[in-house]
Amino acid sequence: MPINIGIEEKDRQAIADGLSNLLADTYTLYLKTHNFHWNVTGPMFQTLHLMFEQQYNELALAVDMIAERIRALGVAAPGTYKAFGKLSSIKEEEGVPSAEDMIAQLVEGQEAVVRTARSIFPVVDKANDEPTADLLTQRMQVHEKTAWMLRSLLAK
Repeated sequence: MPINIGIEEKDRQAIADGLSNLLADTYTLYLKTHNFHWNVTGPMFQTLHLMFEQQYNELALAVDMIAERIRALGVAAPGTYKAFGKLSSIKEEEGVPSAEDMIAQLVEGQEAVVRTARSIFPVVDKANDEPTADLLTQRMQVHEKTAWMLRSLLAK
């Protein structure tokens, strides 16, 4: 059945393409955060272990919201590591960094997600796609706040 939600097909595709990048960034950040949750050590272990768990749980919910918005636009959502590797601006970590390096990498990851979300707004605004704009605004608020909280742990 054709989709008739007031957004042209080419615009829905362009929005879905941007959301696919956001989905890939979010999933990659989820995996990195979960990895760091498992592997963090040091004097801040308990604090970071719990903080990282809260963050990856929030990210797990976010990937579902983003993928479902892509589907509502009539486009298949990417869902493989291969696809995410091509689409994500966030690099995977090899090895186990120090707790401080984990925090710094997660700040960078949170900020990368914000930049990706922000980059989608021109096409979303042009298409008057308020549901996607709302999703992007919510995601940016979460990631900016999380980056601030993580960055605060690195203050000297």
